[in-house]
Amino acid sequence: MSNKKSTLIVVLVLAAALSTVFWYLHTPPGQADVAPLTAEAKAYVQNLDLSDVHMHATESYLKQTITEIEGSIQNKGDRALHSVEILCVFHDSYGQVVLRERVFIVKHSGTPLKPGERRAFRLPFDDIPSSWDNQMPRLVIAAITFA
Repeated sequence: MSNKKSTLIVVLVLAAALSTVFWYLHTPPGQADVAPLTAEAKAYVQNLDLSDVHMHATESYLKQTITEIEGSIQNKGDRALHSVEILCVFHDSYGQVVLRERVFIVKHSGTPLKPGERRAFRLPFDDIPSSWDNQMPRLVIAAITFA
């Protein structure tokens, strides 16, 4: 009888472990620890101008397609910015979101974007799902850090 109990316990523990692994592998990653725009940043967004935004594809040395979004951002406000982060939302032909990716167009490590300054940006993507509709993604200012 104890042999049957220990076999049952092993089977239950194994089933619980497999369920946990399955859940972990099939749960989509969230936007953990992603802070929303502060009220100050929301008010300042109107001073940022994205222009000359275009998209093109190139092939890497590894024969992988890289989709690049290029453009420029201008700070029309009166404050210097340490960083500006943008949310790129890619859709499929049915309008469903297939990828959300936050990327910096002004980085902390660089020089601040001064009032009146315009700066070019380049956003390379190599992991866009094949179900993407190949249209320009929606670009939304997601975070601003003031200098």
